[in-house]
Amino acid sequence: MSAKLLLLEDDKLFNETLQDFLEEEGFAVDTALDPYTALDLTYSNIYDLYLFDVNLPYENGFDLLGKLRESQDVTPAIFLTSREDKASLHEGFGVGADDYMKKPVDLDELLLRIEAVLRRQIRQKYVQVGDYRLESMSKTLYDTSGNDLNISKKAVDLLILLLEAKGELVSMEMIRERLWASGQQASDGALRVYVTQLKKLFPDAIVNVRGLGYRWKA
Repeated sequence: MSAKLLLLEDDKLFNETLQDFLEEEGFAVDTALDPYTALDLTYSNIYDLYLFDVNLPYENGFDLLGKLRESQDVTPAIFLTSREDKASLHEGFGVGADDYMKKPVDLDELLLRIEAVLRRQIRQKYVQVGDYRLESMSKTLYDTSGNDLNISKKAVDLLILLLEAKGELVSMEMIRERLWASGQQASDGALRVYVTQLKKLFPDAIVNVRGLGYRWKA
């Protein structure tokens, strides 16, 4: 079954262009020109991915995704925007985006990014990982008795990234991009702390590929 996408873009011509392209690539696409219509569509449909413009009438795409995340909607989201400042990039990822593309959008690159997000995304709110339960929205790990293990959020981000890769190598560059927002200084020392936290829980599952990154050994 083809993935179902919700496209929110207030430029009618660009909206139609994207819809035509994505449908030709085999996706089922619902479209909206404003955030209120898009929000209504999320109540009546289940989507595999959101494609949201940022500069919109009434409220911006960041605000809309923030509302969806607050309601426990974990649907993957990619922002399409003409904004180029780092603050906007930081805000977009901060409200729960999975990727961020600057306009003008290269359609072939967009397709690759959509496929990558769909391939790696953990969709369930709760995921069983060995003897522990991962709550993906709050980024919390619980033991079998339901106790919070108090693992740092960045350590859980790393765990999710490793799980999403499904045994493939996760490069150091990918880890730095996921764990540290634009403008933040990535710390290899802090990363070693997060790896150590996870290895205490999953001693045989995290493989260090020296000089390259890490991978998850199921």
